[in-house]
Amino acid sequence: MLNLTSRGIAHTCDGISRRDFLQVGTLGAIGLSLPELLAAEEIGAVDRSSDKRSCIMIFNLGAPSQVDTFDMKPEAPAEVRGPFKPISTRGDFQLSEILPKHAEVADKFSIVRSCYHTSAAVHDAGWQMMQTGRQFSGGVNYPHAGAVVQYLQGRRSDLPAHVVLPETMGRGGGNLPNGQAGGFLGKAFDPFALMADPSQANFKVPDLLPPSTLGDVRIDRRRRMRDAIEGRMMQLEASESAKMMDKNFESAYRLMSSPQAREAFDLTQETTAVRERYGMNRFGQCCLLSRRLIEAGVRFVTINTFLTVFNEVTWDIHGSKPFTTIEGMKNIVAPMYDQAYSALIADLAQRGMLDDTMVCGLAEFGRTPKVNPAGGRDHWPQCFSCTFAGGGVKGGRAIGASDPMGAVPADRPANPGEVIATIFKSLGLKLHAELPGPAGRPFPLVDFGVREIKELFA
Repeated sequence: MLNLTSRGIAHTCDGISRRDFLQVGTLGAIGLSLPELLAAEEIGAVDRSSDKRSCIMIFNLGAPSQVDTFDMKPEAPAEVRGPFKPISTRGDFQLSEILPKHAEVADKFSIVRSCYHTSAAVHDAGWQMMQTGRQFSGGVNYPHAGAVVQYLQGRRSDLPAHVVLPETMGRGGGNLPNGQAGGFLGKAFDPFALMADPSQANFKVPDLLPPSTLGDVRIDRRRRMRDAIEGRMMQLEASESAKMMDKNFESAYRLMSSPQAREAFDLTQETTAVRERYGMNRFGQCCLLSRRLIEAGVRFVTINTFLTVFNEVTWDIHGSKPFTTIEGMKNIVAPMYDQAYSALIADLAQRGMLDDTMVCGLAEFGRTPKVNPAGGRDHWPQCFSCTFAGGGVKGGRAIGASDPMGAVPADRPANPGEVIATIFKSLGLKLHAELPGPAGRPFPLVDFGVREIKELFA
């Protein structure tokens, strides 16, 4: 929790309280800076006519098995096709029988069955690639797609531009950046992370309300407090970092004192029937909350289906502990995901929001085509499926194809850069635009020659 009232104890050589400096500095870490949208428009980075567009990125930690979900292989040998049968849908493709509610909304989303990447088959390597479009190398930490949107387009309302639900990813076993940060754009462009479970009866947003040490002080008192802190930072006032901290300070108070922000996070305003339609679990309520946040003006919401792949039932179906079995996926993971995803797509469509809200279902890789000796499937970045709905995407189609075993792309391969370019294109960002990269050198939104998956929009 932010603490803006404590008295500083240790001072730096410039006379600034170390504690005050760190406390004010933390405001940037919740992703509340105010970028220069007009400047971005001037250099051609943003298409203002698409400014009403938003994105919900559902990141499926653990990685679903493509041949057990979105890319069935009923004609393959038993050790490849697995135990599940394909079912017909409202789209021009079949799905696994463990996703029956997806079948009902299949006319509203499309599947890219030929995704792949060339990074290591390690969770956090895939997390980084699929959320930034690039492979971590040379010590360069690339920004999450939502951080780029926040930098170029800024906030629409009192709420942050980019929110992560329910919290940022935990460890993945590879000791690499997970891709859910501002990267080289700086901590000012890290997302606002909820850090709470919205399915709990006592759900509250830890950083939404003022610190308890403030009690019931009023807005003018808070502003005087800010002025007092500013007085202790006279030596920094002329610097760019100080100006950024001032913006972050104002933004933090704007969030904490905003009735609009409190209302957006208040799930009690939804009927019991609506909440139950999404599922009274963490992922289901995060999907519902994402719809409320988009309605309230948030540009980009990232939902982590799970927080880690260790000691939790996830898509990571190696078949033995501490991981999940195929049966665990069938009985626990798939029903939860199926219910919440289909409810979100149907709800957005019913409210007239889907045309302007891209919902993408991503993962760090796929699973091995052949079932392993433990009765599960292992990591497989060579081929996997991702889903896209709304935001200009034409639903009901399968884009690309894998080979008869679901092992490699056989048609229209799609790499992480193209996935991120697809998101940017939906949001009206110009792919040729540049960001201030490491050492101040210009850095393109996507690598030269990378384009969106055009077939999704055709």
